[in-house]
Amino acid sequence: MREHLVLIPVFDGVQVLDVTGPFEVLAHATKRLGDAPGYAVRLVAATPEPVTTDGGLKLVPDGPLPSSGEIGTLLVPGGAGARALTPADELVGWLRNAAGRSARVVSVCTGAFPLAAAGVLDGHAAATHWQYAGQLASTYARIDVQADPIFVRDGRIWTSAGVTAGIDLALALVEADHGVDLAQHVARELVVFLRRPGGQSQYAGPMWTEPARKPGIREAQDLIHGRPEADLRVPALAAHAGMSERHFSREFTRALGYPPGDYVEQVRVDAARRLLESGPAPVTAVAARTGFGTAETMRRAFLRRLGVPPAHYRRHFAAGPS
Repeated sequence: MREHLVLIPVFDGVQVLDVTGPFEVLAHATKRLGDAPGYAVRLVAATPEPVTTDGGLKLVPDGPLPSSGEIGTLLVPGGAGARALTPADELVGWLRNAAGRSARVVSVCTGAFPLAAAGVLDGHAAATHWQYAGQLASTYARIDVQADPIFVRDGRIWTSAGVTAGIDLALALVEADHGVDLAQHVARELVVFLRRPGGQSQYAGPMWTEPARKPGIREAQDLIHGRPEADLRVPALAAHAGMSERHFSREFTRALGYPPGDYVEQVRVDAARRLLESGPAPVTAVAARTGFGTAETMRRAFLRRLGVPPAHYRRHFAAGPS
């Protein structure tokens, strides 16, 4: 049995942690394997000169982009440079060819964009950084973009969310190749979760929706954002907008892209997140101040929207001791 070849193409504007995070996971796994075959990780590039990452650090490639030969894992990092690549770029053409020679194709963060430009993700479910999920979905309609998961596996295609999610994905690769015990050992060495709780929604910023143009809908929208603790059921919102309930629900959904109930819940979750992040108020008080009424109702909404309960969210995102 031979080493598993992992090729990481690098380019100007690459996100350095998208490269070094998975690299460290695979290197730790290889050391732990001892004499057993591990991972041979190589950085490859279109030119032999060092590439400049989007943070300014320079990376020296191990060699050129190989035009032939089998590849165990093709791992494509993201960054501003990845998002700028087009189907006409040399690297995208190489990815199209290399993906066909790879047992497994992986992207980290916005590394999904050059793979998408190469057509590799067509017909597959894929993840990317939450901030760019909408752009990926609108630009490449043949991809089933998953905005929340930390990583997505669809056959031999593995894609991850933003930046540090590349570590989560690399740990999953180690687990798939060598079992949970080795993956758990590497996770402990790196002081990270083997399986991170929740999805990437918990790291995303608050929902922002362009103000509605229709006056009645805009007034209801302002009420939702300004007073999340108020009675925001459809009858109350429709009355505030001066419309029948049915007409209001239809117009609201058309204008904002969400049914009223979904929109209200997301705004309340965002309001609760800010309170949990910024102060020591008890969860019950936060629930009351943001319109959930009870802590259990808020807990269920957090699990639906963020994949974690409020107490977990506070422990990880509060500005000070909770």
